[in-house]
Amino acid sequence: MTSEVQYTGQLRTECTHLKSGNKITTDAPTDNHGKGEFFSPTDLVATALASCIITTVGIVVEQGRLPYMNMRAEVRKIMVDAPRRIGGININLYVSGATLTDEEKQKLERIAHTCPVAKSLHADLIQNVQFFYS
Repeated sequence: MTSEVQYTGQLRTECTHLKSGNKITTDAPTDNHGKGEFFSPTDLVATALASCIITTVGIVVEQGRLPYMNMRAEVRKIMVDAPRRIGGININLYVSGATLTDEEKQKLERIAHTCPVAKSLHADLIQNVQFFYS
């Protein structure tokens, strides 16, 4: 078992990571009957993509196959209707603290597009990842 999810009322859940005991509360978004006071489940999916990209690049950095760099992502989730679902995820990935060669940038971008979450999302979901190097 990975996690346990408990409905707590008012369109909220409490999600517990069983190995660590860490908890996340979710809330329905304001455009779908919720208060939008916490991540929505679809916010978590979009955010998981950015987190997976950064983590997967971090693994390669820790293995010494890319230089250490700072990474920060801005995430925008795009919802569509009929049926209601995530239609797209836009990610701006900001990389700083290292001067990367063109080959290293290509490697980073290839890793980003093939991280486990990216490969797990439906092919109809548009994943738009922009890279900004400084």
